[in-house]
Order: sequence, then structure tokens, then C-alpha cells
Amino acid sequence: MATTLNPVPLDPLRLLAAAPHRLLFLGGATAVLLAMGWWTAWLLAALLAPGALPAPAIPPGWAHALGMQYQVLPLFFFGFLLTVYPRWMGLESYTPRQFLPVGVLLALGYLLFHIGLMGVPALVHAGWVATLLGFAIGLLLLLRLLWRNGGEDTHALLIWIALALGVVGMLLVVRFLHGGDAQALFGAIKLGTFGLVLPVYLTVCHRMIPFFSNNVIPGYRVWRPTWLLLTLLSLVFVHGLLELAHAYAFLFPVDLAVAALAAYTSWRWRLIEARRNRLLLVLHWGFAWLAVSFALYALQSAWFAWSGEFALGRAPNHALFIGFFGSLMVAMVTRVTQGHSGRPLEMGTIPWLSFLGVQVVVLVRLAAEVLPNQPLWLALAALGWMLAFLPWALRSAWIYLTPRVDGRAG
Repeated sequence: MATTLNPVPLDPLRLLAAAPHRLLFLGGATAVLLAMGWWTAWLLAALLAPGALPAPAIPPGWAHALGMQYQVLPLFFFGFLLTVYPRWMGLESYTPRQFLPVGVLLALGYLLFHIGLMGVPALVHAGWVATLLGFAIGLLLLLRLLWRNGGEDTHALLIWIALALGVVGMLLVVRFLHGGDAQALFGAIKLGTFGLVLPVYLTVCHRMIPFFSNNVIPGYRVWRPTWLLLTLLSLVFVHGLLELAHAYAFLFPVDLAVAALAAYTSWRWRLIEARRNRLLLVLHWGFAWLAVSFALYALQSAWFAWSGEFALGRAPNHALFIGFFGSLMVAMVTRVTQGHSGRPLEMGTIPWLSFLGVQVVVLVRLAAEVLPNQPLWLALAALGWMLAFLPWALRSAWIYLTPRVDGRAG
């Protein structure tokens, strides 16, 4: 009697399509490791075997910045925004048929792009096109919600504008890949930092950190005035314009204002009292890196105006990139993952150790600017990033591929 084989169960695939954050956060957690894996391999090759890896179509350091800003972080952005926009506006959520193309194209984009950086220029082009298409579809889905809401949600509108600026930055990369000069790439990187990523982070922090704090800190009064957000965004945008103009000697008044306002915000949001709850603490701790990074930007600019020397190297950038962006990525994604998987709102051991690992990595990366044998310290910082994120990414992937523990859908 013939036997029939049961088909492989597709439950994990169905689960990925159950909510936008599952697919896109899984893609983001994977991209965090793969994108940094390529960068780590490049740094190690440059240190131990120069010339062993083929020269990529985009200079390695710039390719690293572009991949992180336009491919890795947007996976988390769209996973979060396609989940919360309908809730913020009281609208129905999108169906899998609508949001799956965003996740699939963005994931395909970073895979092709980073494979292409190993010496296949055609894949660099194909990867960037896929990323741009996925980004654009996500932007249109969010715009539809804004339109139905009448643009009344200020946070949602400001985030959408930042994402739209991200598309402009991506088009600058397309221009470079089709014969443009290095200025196009420089503009794309600066627009990615100060037009896309930092404004999205600031706007989400302004909305969510006081909200989360109100549920935890006794006697907490929500403080998130609109003028605060608009002032920070305006100062950040001015900083970006000054960097685009290479006006580094004039950055320090703007950067001091950002650092002072960010420090004041941390105080008003009651950073110290957040220490009683790890899941809240990491949000406040991550936000505190904003003041540190812009204080370093200000110090660097003031010294440049005085001496003509560009001290501190890329330390201010990485206080922002790793300290602020990296810390808050672990903090915010962990909170969303816990809540949307039916788990307790707590910072478990693995996320907590990963967060602490990121703090070590940022300190090593800052020290690399002043220590001898810089290439060695850069490679160690990259390896440290991989070690810090590996257990967090694996735990997150397991959650996204398994049902909610409370038995609810989503």
C-alpha cells in the first residue's frame, strides 16, 4: 500500500504574514547581522589581508553607511509604522497582501546589495532598485492612511516627511551608480542621517517615551510639547545643511543647542527614575546618547573653528549611530516584540545583555579614534557588534516565527 507524505507545515510563513512587524522585524534582525557581517569581513580583510576582497562599486565605508541607513533601519521603521499608524489614527490595519511586498522587497534589496558589494556591481544596482521599490510602496501605504486621517496626526505626518526625504537620498545613490560623482553619495549619507533616520527616531521618541513612562513612573506627568519636537527637528536639519556645505566651523552653536535641549528633555522625562524598570530604562538611556553625541559634534566644531584641525574623527557620528540609533533599536524593538507577542513587558536577560553589549561597542568605537592601530580597534568594534546582536537577533527571530504566547492573533 502506497504511503503519502504530509506536506511541510506552513505555519511559520502564515505567522510572518499575520502582522507587519513580524516579517519586517525578522528582516531587520537578519539584516543587522548580515550587513555588519559584510562590514566586519571588509575591516578584517583590510587589516589582515589587504586586497583579498574585490573593490565594491561603492567605497566600503560609504556602502556601510548607506546599507545601515537605507536598508537595515527602514525594515524596523516600516515594521513599526505599518503596525502603529492604523492604531494612532483609529483605522483598520493593512492586509498581508498589501504589506508583504514592502518586507519582501526591502529584504531582497539588502541581500542583493551586500552580495553585490563582494564584486558583482550588477547586484548592487538590482539591490538598490529593490530597496527603493519596497521603500516607495511602504511610503504610499502610509500616505494612504495619512490621507484618510486628514493629516491630523502630527507625529505620523512628520515621520512621513522624513521617509520622503529618504527617497530623495536613495535617488542620489541611483545618480551615483549611473555616472554621478561622489558628491551625490555624500549628500545621500548626510540626508540619510539628518533627514531620514534621526528625524524618525526623534519623532517616535517624542511620542512614545513619555507614553511608556506614564505607565511606569509613579506621579509621572506627560511632557511632550510640539515646540520641543519642531525645534529639535529644525536644529537637526540645519546641522545637516551645514554639513552638506562643509561649514564645519559653524556647527557648534547649533549642536550645543541640540545637546542642551536633549539633556533638558532627558531630565524632564525623568531619566533617573526610569532605572527602576529595565524596559523603560533602556529607552531613556538610549535617548541620553543624543545629548552626548551632539556635545561631541559641538566640541569638534568649536575646535575646528579655533585651530583648523578636525579632531575626534568620526567619534561624534558613532556616538549617534551606535549609541543613540543602536541602543534605541534594541530598546524599542524589544518592547514592541514583547508586547505584540503576548509576553510580559520586561527586559529579559538576552535583550538586556545585548543592550549592554552595544554600550561596550560604542565605547570601543569612540576610543578607536584616539588609540594607536585604529584598524584593529575598528575591527574589534565591528566584531563586538556581531556578538552583541547575535543572541538578540536569534531570540527575536524565534518569537516572530512562533505564535503569540497568549493565544491571540497577530
